Amino acid sequence: MFIPVPAPEEMSAWDAASIQLGIPEEALMENAARAAMSVLYLHAGSVAGLDVLLLAGGGNNGGDAFCMARHLLDAGARPVLVCTRAPEAYTGAAALWLNTALRLGVPAISSDAWEAGDSRVPSQPDIIVDGLLGTGFHGLLRERERRLVERLNRLSPRLLLAIDVPSGLDALQGRPCPDAVRAHVTVTFQAAKPGLLLPEAEAFTGILEVVPIGIPTAVQHTAPPSFLTWIAPAQRRPDGSCTIRHGAPAPESAPPVCRHPGPAHKGEAGRVLIIGGSAAYTGAPCLAAQAALRAGAGLVGVAAPEPVLSALRVLQPAAIAYPLPGENGPAPSWEARHAETLRDAMRGARAVVFGPGLGRDGETQELAAAILDPAASEKRPPTVIDADALYALSRRPELFAALRPCDVLTPHPGEAAALLGISAGDVQADRFAALRRLSALAPAVWVLKGKGTLIAVPGGPSVISPWDVPQLAVAGSGDVLAGLIGALLARGLPAPLATVLAVWGHAFAGMHLANAFPERGNTPQHIADALPCVLGSAGLADMERSKGEGTWL
Repeated sequence: MFIPVPAPEEMSAWDAASIQLGIPEEALMENAARAAMSVLYLHAGSVAGLDVLLLAGGGNNGGDAFCMARHLLDAGARPVLVCTRAPEAYTGAAALWLNTALRLGVPAISSDAWEAGDSRVPSQPDIIVDGLLGTGFHGLLRERERRLVERLNRLSPRLLLAIDVPSGLDALQGRPCPDAVRAHVTVTFQAAKPGLLLPEAEAFTGILEVVPIGIPTAVQHTAPPSFLTWIAPAQRRPDGSCTIRHGAPAPESAPPVCRHPGPAHKGEAGRVLIIGGSAAYTGAPCLAAQAALRAGAGLVGVAAPEPVLSALRVLQPAAIAYPLPGENGPAPSWEARHAETLRDAMRGARAVVFGPGLGRDGETQELAAAILDPAASEKRPPTVIDADALYALSRRPELFAALRPCDVLTPHPGEAAALLGISAGDVQADRFAALRRLSALAPAVWVLKGKGTLIAVPGGPSVISPWDVPQLAVAGSGDVLAGLIGALLARGLPAPLATVLAVWGHAFAGMHLANAFPERGNTPQHIADALPCVLGSAGLADMERSKGEGTWL
């Protein structure tokens, strides 16, 4: 099921809208504290007799810590609050819950006194609760907060629990600024925030627990989030909470008797045409063809120069070879005049994969211009534009006008940089901004590949893939993904859903290989061959059956 991933400012708007509906801020804060306590018990067990240090900043995260202190006291723990403000400086719900904790006898020490060595603060607490900074934090840590973060990271508690976001981590970008608390567990409220889902954030978030706090569903649908992610229904608990681990094992495969056998005739299972390859890159279209076949396509054809087709006949004999006409026999390389032959081949296909191994000379750019001719775009099947076809597109920006919502573009950071006229480093420095700029080029589905792949959907929220799978970091892995997307498009799935399903299936295939290749060493062929084992998994089968219904996708 698709779950919302609001940006920090969107989460703040949800809070404000809930309060306007009549849900008191104090109630939301109490709900958050109770949810955080449930996560604490889940990971720490009984807290009776334990020393618990709660660091409370000036915002709502501090108020959550004040609420938790009361519950910890009732559970038999010895909580101590370390506050960055004087008690009288707190206002609103945070002040209410701080004063309640003080009246019950919970010690509250200033952060300055803690840094000076106040003996009332345990030198080695059993549990630490980080409520210093919340999801609204951005920029750089101020000097005092930086010292506090460093001090927390020097301690070795049994459990370090971060409230909503580890202090110092940008909740949108998922990066420390310049440092952040390294939590064992992060409990984030109502919905995951984009930065928390990115693989590089895991060093700071630890296990990510998403817990509801009572934000009405109506509020969320009135103000849809900018992002979504997918979890299998079995991963979500009855109360709406869920656990997210980067690189977690793929969901168990559904029993074969539970899976629909699919079309019984190859003509009904989808026809994919792959256009690509060159003398230097004979393998790329063969890998895309292997992936499309493994993903269940009924017929897969490859249009390519003869050196590629020679390899195809050996590597993928089930694929149909479409030779290119030359002056004296099959053409050894691409020429712009081959576009007419390709248009004929495309008429029988339900999806096209264009670009793997195509090459980057002037002729291929002219070929791309002919295939992606805006005047003929309505006659072209849904198309995956990958690899060297993306490079050709970057040299001919007028072709963006030919792209449609049913098309899918799959750049890695270097290809995204060429399309945007910036460096790959710039793309990686702010992948969300790069995705926004890519989606502004054309109303198609955009896949910004890499750790934490991002998917832009025309007119809808973007989708975050939280996976970091080392087994996918191998040359040819992108060709497998392109062929997989092509097969799912040919099955008739809408482009956004086909793309999300392919990105998840590609990641799960890599995870499937982790037991046999724990230190990597697998080939892209292994990734393609693993696809049938994971595409029938309970979670992905549910994603396909959903067709995106009941979601923002």
